[in-house]
Amino acid sequence: MTNLIQADNLTVIRNTRTILENVSMRIAAQDFVTLVGPNGAGKTMLLKCLLGFFKPEKGEVSRKAGLRVGYMPQKISLDAILPMPVRQFLNLNLNNAPATIEELAEETDITSLLTHRLHEISSGEMQRVLLARALIHKPDLLILDEPAQNLDVSGQLAFYKKLEKIYDNHRMAILMVSHDLHLVMASTRQVICLYHHICCAGTPQSVTQDPEFIALFGNDMARMMAVYPHHHDHDHSHDHDHNHDKK
Repeated sequence: MTNLIQADNLTVIRNTRTILENVSMRIAAQDFVTLVGPNGAGKTMLLKCLLGFFKPEKGEVSRKAGLRVGYMPQKISLDAILPMPVRQFLNLNLNNAPATIEELAEETDITSLLTHRLHEISSGEMQRVLLARALIHKPDLLILDEPAQNLDVSGQLAFYKKLEKIYDNHRMAILMVSHDLHLVMASTRQVICLYHHICCAGTPQSVTQDPEFIALFGNDMARMMAVYPHHHDHDHSHDHDHNHDKK
């Protein structure tokens, strides 16, 4: 298959409640896709299905042979009675050379944290550590679930700038769930708007003018999005498969 990962007609039902309904999408090499939608829309469930953590009732997920995926969760639970230095966490269940850890730490600005214990660092520092861990295998596809949700606005801006630099340097594909569309407008190439089904998909500019986007997020959000320029000269020809059926 030419795509890195592809979902076809995914349906997930829990306790008679439909979490996902006929969701189809694909991620190609060097895509940068942001998944948006209200709380409870099924965004995290979709990531779990794509990662193979959860098997949908219907539909299937296909992955390119040998695909390397890096995953950054929203957060991790830490036990203060089992203190672990950052360096050890990065190499947990792995056997990377010290130079690999040092190089990755420099790229994600956590060199000074390598000897610190995880439960002692700030939420912003933890996000960079989790990003470093997700990058450690040099993934073809980086998947992030609301990576900046615990950061203040300046921290969010710094994180997304760092992520864009990593994307430009490594040319990997990125799939990210984010509520901060106004902060990632200049980075993301495609936006998928999910509310149990895929409401709309396309470039940031086209999605923010879509009636379904406006219905979900309101005219104020759509107008705010419209003033953010999109500066990249990359190819925007990737058209994601999606379901336009109104529910």
